[in-house]
Amino acid sequence: MTEPRPVAEGLFTWPAAEPRLIASECAGCGLISFPAAAHCLRCGDSESAQRLLADRGVLWTFTTQNFRPPSPPYDGDDTAETFRPFTVGYVELPGEVIVEARLTEPDPERLAIGQEMRLTVVPYSVDPDGTEVVTFAFAPATALVQEA
Repeated sequence: MTEPRPVAEGLFTWPAAEPRLIASECAGCGLISFPAAAHCLRCGDSESAQRLLADRGVLWTFTTQNFRPPSPPYDGDDTAETFRPFTVGYVELPGEVIVEARLTEPDPERLAIGQEMRLTVVPYSVDPDGTEVVTFAFAPATALVQEA
């Protein structure tokens, strides 16, 4: 059995018991970029430092992906028949960045803007050789309390 591999190198720490997203911080202006960028998008500086982002944030906004995204760029191993809707959202990592990510909770009724989220790693696909490919996602840190 082979070890799972990340969907892209340098995107998040792997393997890791407590994964973190890998960003860059511009030496010139301090802009934090995720994914990490070779050149600053604000000032053009090519000097930057790797920065591990916070593993918790708050849900800024979200939506449901109700159909299989077109390929390319989507390269999931599902088909139109096996596709299951999922949620995607923007998670604000306070003082750092807002990250677009898949959410682990597929039911939009169990999500709320401002809800605390935590970074996790989830299965994404399987390579032809059987190697599991994993990606990052955000999960609710606590269950949403539903009003009666």
